[in-house]
This record gives sequence, C-alpha cells and structure tokens, in this order.
Amino acid sequence: MTQRVLIAADKFKGSLTAVEVAERVTAGLRRVVPGLEVEALPVADGGDGTVAAAVAAGFERHEVRVAGPLGHEVTAAFALRGDTAVVEMAEASGLQRLPAGVFAPLAASTYGSGELLRAALDAGARTLVFGVGGSATTDGGAGMLSALGARFLDAEGEPVAPGGGGLADLASADLSGLDPRLASVAFVLASDVDNPLTGPKGAPAVYGPQKGASPDDVETLDSALAHYAEVLEKTIGAKAAEHAAAPGAGAAGGIGYGALLVGARFRPGIEVMLDVLGFAAALEKTTLVITGEGSLDEQTLHGKAPAGVAAAARAAGKEVVAVCGRLALPPEALGRAGIRRVYPLTDAEPDVAKCIADAGPILERVAEQIARDFLT
Repeated sequence: MTQRVLIAADKFKGSLTAVEVAERVTAGLRRVVPGLEVEALPVADGGDGTVAAAVAAGFERHEVRVAGPLGHEVTAAFALRGDTAVVEMAEASGLQRLPAGVFAPLAASTYGSGELLRAALDAGARTLVFGVGGSATTDGGAGMLSALGARFLDAEGEPVAPGGGGLADLASADLSGLDPRLASVAFVLASDVDNPLTGPKGAPAVYGPQKGASPDDVETLDSALAHYAEVLEKTIGAKAAEHAAAPGAGAAGGIGYGALLVGARFRPGIEVMLDVLGFAAALEKTTLVITGEGSLDEQTLHGKAPAGVAAAARAAGKEVVAVCGRLALPPEALGRAGIRRVYPLTDAEPDVAKCIADAGPILERVAEQIARDFLT
C-alpha cells in the first residue's frame, strides 16, 4: 500500500499557524521520503484559527467591517462554502482585537460577533458554524444579540452600557426584533468548553481572569450575568434558566448562552470542524496521521483539536503521532487518548525561547525524525 500521511494539526500559538505547521511537517517528511503523499488538513477547535482552517480546506474568505470589543471598527472574516458559513467570534470580539496590554473585562462587547453572523446570513448562509473561544468579552452574548435585533434596556428605557458590567442595570429585554432568518437556519455552537453561564464553573469565575478581570470584577460579572438570565426568564420563560445552566453557555464569556437563546445547538468544536473540513474522507486514504498543537497538556484531553483528531483516527484504526512545542502529559494519558508517540520541539531544542523563535525549522527536523521512525 502506498504510504500516505494526513497532517491534521492545530496552530502553535504565538509561533506557527496551523497551515504553517502542516507546511513545515510536510517539508521535513519529504526530506527523508521524497515524493511522499501528504494531505494537509489544518484543524481548529472553534477558537482563533477556525476561519483560517476552513479557508485552507477550500472555503471562501469573506471580509467585513464590524465593531471590535471596544466599539472601534475592525476587519473581520468569515468562511463560506455553498450555504455553510464558518464564523469565528474571536475575529470580531477576540483578545487579539484589543490594543496591546489593554483589557476591558467589564466593558468589552460581542456586538461585532453579531454583525459577523448577520453578514454570513446576508451572504446566503443556511448553516452557521459558530466557533467561539479566545474572547475578550464576558457579556453573555448580549452585544451579539443586540446586533441581531434584540434590545436590552435600563429602568429609564435606555440601552444598557456595552459589556458584562452594563448588564447589572438591565431592567427589560425585548427579543421581538431578532433577525427572523435565525429561526430557519441550522445554527451550531462549536466550542471546546462546556461550562455553564455563572457560578464557580461559570464564564466569569473560570475565564474572567484571563481577560484581565480582578476578583471584584469576577464577582460583578457573575452577579450581572445571573441578573441578565433572570430578566430573560421573565421575558421568554423557563428556557432562559435552562440555557444558562446548559453545557457551553459559559463559552467565550457567555456568548454561548446568547447563541443557545436563539436556537443554536452545542457541539464540541473539534467534532464540528472535523465534519465541516471533510476529515473522515481524508482519513480513509491515510496510513499515518500527524496531529498536534503548541502545548500538549491536561487541557488537550478536554476537547482540544489533537484529542479530537486522535479519537476519530483511532476509531478508524489509524496510527497517530503528535508534534508539539512542549509536552506536559505522561505517556499513559497519551496512550488513552489514542496518540502512539509525541515529538516535542523541546526534545530537539531544549531552549524554550529558541523553540518559540525558530519553531518552523525545528519542526522540520522533528518531522524528519517521524519519517525515519514510521515511514522508512
């Protein structure tokens, strides 16, 4: 049987995009096995890099001007193939959209993510794959819903201030103006986290600190989001409370909750993306699968891209190895995840700073070793 390798790796955050990882691994493999058949299928789990993975798989990139997390205009992209759109909330409302060193845990809004969804609907999308992660925001999706036609008002009948902090002043919610197209599309919430909206495992407590929230801010946001869900319960009934407790509601600062309110169905991000990218068909023709991401650690096992790739490949009886910048998992955990062997860059270059700065060339050397171990 002709050897054929499938590279289905995520980005090495801060060093290489998923596309660059695939290019470097391909170059290293072919130095040892010239003419080797390689298929690159860059993957993502719904977080930042999701649109890029879809574009690499043949989707068309569409750019649109939307509001960033602090209201300034940014150019964001979604991906479209046929009537399926892949929309990444981080494109509009991600941490990378904040000025360097600036956090705005109470004021950052998901309004631009709603504008991005609306642009995808305008482009003819009938299936929305909404990848959420890497957000700068903790507003429960209120900004996104506002951009889609909802109104959130204070006691004076004025719109509440943007961001999670403003929801403390919420007196009434009006969802009657929501874009009617939302009722007739397939809306998939793709995320690698299954947290509820509030409480000790909720969006503010678990992810607020990553967005610059102090302990006081976390308390403020948790209370404001709980109040938001209560007001929505008065507006639309018990399902508002059910959605707040549902897995995925707390994803990306609670934007998962906003998506669930308008009919989205929650699925693990990597499963959705493997479906959308055509992973099963690529897997059939493959003898070895190479996956990976910047850090293989405990988080990897909870819905990150390499774990999803390995699970799908193992179910198809394919051998899986992984590349990574750093490895923080014991061999038995990797074995349980379906990964036969891991090749960290730090094995080839112990200096971590060099690994980050020269990740590309080092990854090529690592890929040469994979080729010697598995393909010759």
